Amino acid sequence: MIRILLIGPPGAGKGTQATYIAKKFGIVSISTGDIFRENVKNQTRLGRIAESYLDAGQFVPDSVTNEMVRGRLGQNDAHNGFLLDGYPRTLGQVDFLDEVLASTGQELDLVLQLTAETEELVQRLLLRAKLENRSDDTAEVIRNRMALYFNETTPVTSRYGERGILTKVEGVGSISDVSARVSTALDIALGSSSRHIAVSAGDSFEWALQL
Repeated sequence: MIRILLIGPPGAGKGTQATYIAKKFGIVSISTGDIFRENVKNQTRLGRIAESYLDAGQFVPDSVTNEMVRGRLGQNDAHNGFLLDGYPRTLGQVDFLDEVLASTGQELDLVLQLTAETEELVQRLLLRAKLENRSDDTAEVIRNRMALYFNETTPVTSRYGERGILTKVEGVGSISDVSARVSTALDIALGSSSRHIAVSAGDSFEWALQL
């Protein structure tokens, strides 16, 4: 049973890699975006509360997000492992997730962080915005979004790094190249007691396996 947290900035290809990792281990991929949409669509109690904040252009409180995640992790398909994408985003959420998992005798096995240079991601997102006719996604807006992401997640990744379960993988390159690096990192991290490693675009598959 594998429990993985996937972290990465906008444009780093988290969705693609989440699908790959979930298939590799036969576990369910859970994104907070999907959790929100499901609760709002089904007009659950939490969904209605979240919708009221979203309609007002406000952030959904941690208390609401936390309870949504707790409910999702309690569903049958998550009992044999999961990949969590987009949560936790704050140290308070880290603590809450710890409590939820500990209540059933579980803990995270690995935190996988996809990394990339900010300007590389800006160019990717500008191209995506052009293809999708999203004129509001200017370079300035995207850079501000990146700054917010890093301000939020740096304390989170630092916390997991201190625990020795953080693995960083460079997310630049073709999908197959990134997937190969992810696969290597997962095999090393989950098969080694010393799990704080990094695999970059310049590392060969064979070299990484010998670490």
